[in-house]
Order: sequence, then structure tokens, then C-alpha cells
Amino acid sequence: MLENLLIGINIFMKSETKQFSYPDLYNCTIAVIGLGYVGLPLVLEFSKKQACFLSGRKLQRKVIGYDINKKRVEELKDGFDRTNEINMKKLPNDSSLEFTNKFQLISEADVFIITVPTPIDEYKNPNLMALKSASKTVGKALKFRKEKSNTTKKNIIPIVIYESTVFPGATDEICIPLIEEESGLICDGCDELNSFSCGYSPERVNPGDKKHKIIDIVKVTSGSNENVSRWIDTFYSAIIKAGTHNAPSIKVAEAAKIIENTQRDINIALVNELAKIFKCLNIDTLDVLESASTKWNFIPFKPGLVGGHCIGVDPYYLTFKAQSLGYLPEVVLAGRRINDGMAKWVVDQLILEMCRKDISIKEANILILGFTFKENCSDIRNTKILEIFNFLSDYKMDIDIVDPWADKLSVRERYDIEISDKTIEGKRYSVVIAPVAHKQFSEMKVNEWKALVKENGILFDLKGLIPRELNPLRI
Repeated sequence: MLENLLIGINIFMKSETKQFSYPDLYNCTIAVIGLGYVGLPLVLEFSKKQACFLSGRKLQRKVIGYDINKKRVEELKDGFDRTNEINMKKLPNDSSLEFTNKFQLISEADVFIITVPTPIDEYKNPNLMALKSASKTVGKALKFRKEKSNTTKKNIIPIVIYESTVFPGATDEICIPLIEEESGLICDGCDELNSFSCGYSPERVNPGDKKHKIIDIVKVTSGSNENVSRWIDTFYSAIIKAGTHNAPSIKVAEAAKIIENTQRDINIALVNELAKIFKCLNIDTLDVLESASTKWNFIPFKPGLVGGHCIGVDPYYLTFKAQSLGYLPEVVLAGRRINDGMAKWVVDQLILEMCRKDISIKEANILILGFTFKENCSDIRNTKILEIFNFLSDYKMDIDIVDPWADKLSVRERYDIEISDKTIEGKRYSVVIAPVAHKQFSEMKVNEWKALVKENGILFDLKGLIPRELNPLRI
């Protein structure tokens, strides 16, 4: 019964004497465009020689990993992943997997999955440069594919799937037209020979999280028509152990992704505002949250810095779209203002405490433990530690940054900042700030913390990891 369903998903469309179908679910060639925190783990899962979770049949898909960064491609070919997201030894060492930066090679694909970053610009507006470029690249590949197609490929309708986070409507309004323009094909056109189909399946990758991997998280799927929507849902179901959810439209799937992180952003903003209120009341925020958490339906969000490529970015995609339609999203923007202002508030609290303890700002030296946007991962995108560093630099203080997870070369190239992977033995600081709960820091003992800070110095704990007996400054 299930096997018949899967066969039926490979929809056949008659056009005179020719038959057209979507790619073979078991033996298709997949091109993943963008080999970062989302794309590379996806390459790993699709390239595994495993049985389909639905039918039990063996999956023999070929995977082509594409990235415009030549250095990144060469590193992956050499078995090195600077993001530390996957075990490179688990990738197949045969012709079923290939890494490239040449778009001509991805023209062999039947399925194109776009996983490029979608950040915001300096004005908090969506920066879709990478997404547009990837769409044009796929369009060129589709054109190249059609021109050189052989008898086994020419009657297969290619499918383009977007995983990058966008505002609702972006796939239909921006991405598909770019593919059509570059390829000369039509999305869901009447002439199947000159057609392609499209889908959207938002990524739910959590960088640094070794527990919740791609296959363990329910996958939302959607398509540009009913048939391809079912095909895409089955395509992912074959490798996603947790199952899938087939959304009724691409726009619904896009909106679902946006609100996942917007909801978290607003909840964290609430707790950050509470932390500011409790500071005025001279009570400890974490003590309050611990007490409140004894009620069964209390949601235990904690205050802190909100960086990264999701929570601190996605809400701006939603507000951008809402404002373009004439609606001002007050709650979402209020939450963003609070969270975007936390780095400055933290520095202000530190300066006040230094003044109270009569610590010379001009002569102070600072140690910041952590640079990545979250614990136990190497991701430095949109890290709010950068803002703390910049605010403190305005006071001309001597600042050291230690992070055993962040790639030193990447930090230097992106931010022009030098960091170390370990502290300098014997060096003591006026202020030690702990903004990232890497396991190396959370496992530190009382004497190790004492060894870092000068007499009358300040331990500033932003994550609740410094032992309370040391009386650290907390938010």
C-alpha cells in the first residue's frame, strides 16, 4: 500500500506522445546550494546510504555540494569543516558525493536545494543578495541542464526547494521570477519540457546542538502545486525520522518559520525587560525566575544577549513585510528594541559597578570569556559580544577575548579582532565578563575564577555560570 503511494508520487504528465515525471525519489541527483550551518548537515543526511524511512527501500541518491567560496569547498574536499557541525568521516568517500564551486556541475541535478544565508543590513532590512544570487545560479544551471539534457533527463521536471529564511511571499515574488528569467523556463508551466516546480521547506538547524539534528526535527514542507508539494513531502520523509508536516502553501511555510523565532525573541525580550526592572528593585533576576518556575505552566526563558542568525534576524523579515503592507507591528518591534539594546545596558551596568568599586576605567583591563553567539558552537554570525567589545573599546580599556570554540581566523577576517583559545597563565584582570556558557567555562571551579580576577575586581556573570559564593555581578 505504502509502496503504491510512493510510486504514485512520481506523477506522470502526458503531452502528446511524451511522458513527464518528477525525479525518482530513490535515485535522484541533489544539488545543495550553500555549504554552511544548514547546507552541510543536509548534504550529510542526503548522502547516507540508508533505507527510506517510509518504504524500507535503499536510497541511492547522488549529492553535489555547491558553494561560491572556493576555500570552503577545498577545505571540505580535504575533510575539514570549520563550523564543526558534522563528522566529516561520515561522508561517503565515493562518486555519490561531490563538492564544487562550478555551477556547470550542478546542472546534473534533478533537485536543487538552496540553503544560503539571509541576514539583515545595517538598517535592519532583509539582505537578499545571497538568495538572489543563488536563484540566478540555479536558473543558469537549469538552462545548461536543458541544453545538454540526454534522453534520461529531458522528460524529468526539475524541482527547486528553498530552505533559507525569508518573509512570507518572497519565494513567489522574488525567487521564482529570477529563476524563470535566467533559465527561460516557467514554474509549473503548461509545457512540461520548459517547466520546473518549486517548494519551500524551512531549515530548523540549531548550530552547536548535537541532540536535535535534522532527522530528529519535524520538517515543514510545501510546494508550488499540489503534486510537487506531495513529492517534496515524501522526498524529505525518506530521511527525516521525526516526520514531516505538509503546509497548504509556500507562503504558510515561510510564515511558520518566521514566527518560530519571533516568538522566542519576544519571550526573551520580556525577561530582559524584567531583568532591568528587578535591577531597579535590587533583587536577583535568576532567583525570581527560579521561584516562578515552580508553577507548572511558567515558561523558563532567561535574560541575556540575543544574537545569531535566527532569533536576532528573523523578526525583522516579518516586520519588513508587515510595514510594506501598511501595518506597524508594535509588539515585535518593541521586543527587538529591547534585545538590541541589551549589550549597551550590560556595559552601562558594568561601568556603574566599576565606579562604585573605585576601579579606574582608564587603567582597567578586561577579559571576555566567549565570542560566539551561543554556547558550545563556533558560530560567530551576529554575535552581540562584538557590541560589548566595541562599547568597552570606546573607553580605551585593554581587552582580551578567549573562546575555545570560535575559529580565530574567521574572527580576524570578519571582525578584525584577535582572540585566543585559552587564558594567559598568571594574568589577572580588573573585570572578567562571562557572556557565553561554553562547557569549558561552566565547568570552572571557584579557585579558577578567583585566579582570573584582581583583588577588588569584578566578575560579571551574564549566564548564571559563576559560583554564587563569589558574589558576581549578574543581570
